Amino acid sequence: MTAERNDYDSPWKEALERYFPDFMALGFPTAYVGIDWTRGYEFLDKELQQVVRDAELGRRLADKLVKVWRVDGEEAWVLIHLEVQGWVEADFAQRMFVYHYRLFDRYGKPVVSLAVLGDENPHWRPCEYRQALWGCEARLTFPVLKLLDYAARLAWLEQNPNPFAVVILAHLQAQATRHAPATRYAWKWRLVRGLYERGYARQDVLELFRFIDWLLQLPAELEQQLQHTITSYEEAQKMTYITSVERMSRQQGMQQGMQQGLQQGMQQGLQQGIVAVLRVRFGEPPASLVQRLEDVEDLETLRGMLRWVLTAETLAAVTQRLASADFAPEKADLA
Repeated sequence: MTAERNDYDSPWKEALERYFPDFMALGFPTAYVGIDWTRGYEFLDKELQQVVRDAELGRRLADKLVKVWRVDGEEAWVLIHLEVQGWVEADFAQRMFVYHYRLFDRYGKPVVSLAVLGDENPHWRPCEYRQALWGCEARLTFPVLKLLDYAARLAWLEQNPNPFAVVILAHLQAQATRHAPATRYAWKWRLVRGLYERGYARQDVLELFRFIDWLLQLPAELEQQLQHTITSYEEAQKMTYITSVERMSRQQGMQQGMQQGLQQGMQQGLQQGIVAVLRVRFGEPPASLVQRLEDVEDLETLRGMLRWVLTAETLAAVTQRLASADFAPEKADLA
C-alpha cells in the first residue's frame, strides 16, 4: 500500500477556505445562524501567524482565523482550531486558551474558539481550560466537533447535500481503511460516485475529488482500476468532470506540493535545531538573530550553520557571523 499520508494540513485548509459556510452550518449551527453571511467573511492568516509566533507554540496543522459579521451588525473573529493529527495531545485545551486570550489582547475583538477533533480516541474530548488559585479563576469553554461521532452516522452523511459531509466521510474512511486496501477502494469509488449523484457543480466535484484523492491513497494497481472505473462512468453518464488528463495534472501538482512541504519541513527543522543549540550554549538568542535564520532557505547552508554553532565560542561571534555572511555555502564557509 502507498505510504499513508498523515499531513492532512493542505486538504483540510483548502476545504475550509472553499466551504467555510457549509462547514459552519454542519459543524457549528449555533454560530452559523449568528453570522450575517450576506456581508461575507475574511481569512486572517497573517494575524493568526503573528499570534502563534509570539506565543512560541510552533506550527499547528490547520488553524484558521476568520473575520465575520454578526447578525446584530457587530464584528466578530472566529478562531477555528483544527486538530487533525490523529493523536491525543495533553496541552490542547491550554493552547486553545492561549490562542484565545492572545488574539483578544492583541486585536481587542470578540473571539470565538472552535475545535475540530479528528483523532481516533472516542474518550478524548477537550472542551475547557481552567486554572484557579485563591479565588482567582480563568476559564475558557469552547464548542467541539468530534469527527469520530459521525462514524455511526455514515448513511446520514452520504445523504446530506452539504459538501462538508463529504469531507468528514473521506476523513473517517481514511482512518478506518488504513490497512484494508480493498475496502478503501470500495469507499473511494463510493465517495467519488456520490459526488455525481449529489448533483454538485463541476468545480465542486473536482475540489471534493481532490480532497478524497489526497486522503484515500491506493496501491498503484487499485488506483489504475479506479481511474478506469471513473472514466467508464463518465462516458456512460456523458460527463467529463474528472478526466485522466485533469487527474494526472492534479496528482503532479500534489506531488510538487508534497516536495515543497518536505523542503519546508527540513528547513524549519534545521532552523529550530540551530536556535535550540544556541539556547543551550548561550541562553536565549536575540529575536533579530532568529529572524535572520528564518530568512535562510538553502538546506546545505543551514546544515553548515548547525555544525558551526556547535563549536562557536560566543553568542556575539555567532551574531556577527550571521549578520555578515552571504549565506552561500562556499562564501560563508560554514561547512
